[in-house]
Amino acid sequence: QLHLVESGGGLVQAGGSLRLSCAASGRTSSINSMGWFRQAPGKEQEFVAVTSWSGASTFYAGSVEGRFTISRDNAKNTLYLQMNILKPEDTALYHCAASKRLIPTVNRQDYNYWGQGTQVTVSS
Repeated sequence: QLHLVESGGGLVQAGGSLRLSCAASGRTSSINSMGWFRQAPGKEQEFVAVTSWSGASTFYAGSVEGRFTISRDNAKNTLYLQMNILKPEDTALYHCAASKRLIPTVNRQDYNYWGQGTQVTVSS
């Protein structure tokens, strides 16, 4: 089994920055790509960013590209999401997820493990 725990969320003004972390424990050797998803109140969960195991391959949703950066430290079993120039529409519950797939994927059904989420609120 694999456990994922997110941290780093909070309240920030528009234009500000936050860095989310996702610590993995348990069977970390079973996972390859890792990603971030988010869900705003009253909306469906949406893909945010994904990275391959090595970190060499990344992909972002168009709404965050150029503002968010996904990275991982495999020695620490930790995934990060650096979020800059935050906007009120970035307000959501952010979940990290881990997939056994080698090729990074944007599809939530391809992810095997999920964290509980960390809340990000951006005020205008």
